[in-house]
Amino acid sequence: MISLNSKEFLETNIKDFIIPSEKVAHVQMGNSLEHALLLLTKSGYSSIPILDPAFRLQGLISSSLITDAVLGLERFEFEKLETLKVEEVMTREFPAISLDSNFKKALELLIDHPFLCVISEDDYFEGIMTRRVMLKQLKRNIYNS
Repeated sequence: MISLNSKEFLETNIKDFIIPSEKVAHVQMGNSLEHALLLLTKSGYSSIPILDPAFRLQGLISSSLITDAVLGLERFEFEKLETLKVEEVMTREFPAISLDSNFKKALELLIDHPFLCVISEDDYFEGIMTRRVMLKQLKRNIYNS
């Protein structure tokens, strides 16, 4: 049974718990796969957002998408890393939430994703909501109930 405190928690706005866009590793449309792979490797993230010049969210790129793109029939075709662009390989299928979303919506989506992109009404990239932050807030709410 959920306590009143838990219900209130689930309705809490996520705005104060996101990692702002300025602190999130990302790549721009037009960047090479080599650049994206270097950033993914250095940051340690599984995937990162792809933004257009107006900082609107366009997609996500991951190490596995890059690996699939350079995997030939008999070998890795590493030369493709320099020529292929992130927009040729990125995925456009990912969950995104708005700044007005609550913890309940974020929790439902974070079950299957390590982070959620947070966007404004005009798709401007505001930041990310991570599973780690969600779990920390859930723990805090459970122990304080």
